[in-house]
Amino acid sequence: MTNDQYTVKVENIFEGPMDLLLHLIKKHEVDIYDIPIALITQQYLAYMEWIRLMNVDNAGDFILMASTLAQIKSRTLLPIHDNDPEEEDPRLEIARPLMEYLKIKSAANQLAARNLLGEHTFVRKIEKEETPPQQEEVIHMGLFELIDAFQKILKRFSAEHRVDLSADRISIKDRIAQIVDILEEKGSATFDELFDTAPDRSGLIVTFLAILEMVKLSLVRVMQHVQSGIIRLIYL
Repeated sequence: MTNDQYTVKVENIFEGPMDLLLHLIKKHEVDIYDIPIALITQQYLAYMEWIRLMNVDNAGDFILMASTLAQIKSRTLLPIHDNDPEEEDPRLEIARPLMEYLKIKSAANQLAARNLLGEHTFVRKIEKEETPPQQEEVIHMGLFELIDAFQKILKRFSAEHRVDLSADRISIKDRIAQIVDILEEKGSATFDELFDTAPDRSGLIVTFLAILEMVKLSLVRVMQHVQSGIIRLIYL
C-alpha cells in the first residue's frame, strides 16, 4: 500500500507550527526562554513526517518553521570567542513569537467562551459536555497528543504482527464506516481498542487517519481521562 492510498487532509484539526512547538515544549517541560533547541528541532522534524503523510494544506508553514529552527540551531553551535561582540541569544528569535502567540491564543479562548448579545455586552457561553463513563474528569485531545498516543501503539505492535499479505486492504472511508458501527452500538470506545483488529502496520495507519477524519467531520469528540490517562472517542 502506498501513502497516497491512505492520505487524508486534516487542516481543520489544528492550527499550525506554533501549536506543534508549544506541544513539544509542554511535553518536555522546558522553559520557552531556555529551549533545548537541538532536541526540539529533532522532535519537530520527526513530526514533519506525519504532516507529510496527512497532506496538510499549510505544510509550507511547517517547513518554514523547520528551516528557522535549523538556522537557530546552527547559530547556537557556533564557537564564541572572547573578543567577539556579545550577541543576543538566537533562541529568542522563536521564544518571543511563541509568547505573543500564547497571549493571542489565550485571548481567543476567552472570547470563544462568550456570546455577543449587543455592541458592548458579553455573557459566558455555557455548554453541556458529554462525559465518558465513570464521570471522571476529562480533557480534550489535540492532534499532536493523538499522534503521541498512536506512536505508542506502533511501538507496541510486536514482531509477530508482520504484514498479513492475505488481509484485505481497507480504505479510510470503509474504516470510518466500521468505527461508526462500533460507536453507534456502544456510544463510545477507547482509542486503543479501535486498533485491536488491525492486521498489520498499514491497517493501524488507516485506522488512525480514519479517526482524524472523523474528528474533522465532527463525528466524534476525543477526550482523555485525567486520572487513568485512557483516551476515549465519544460519538456525537
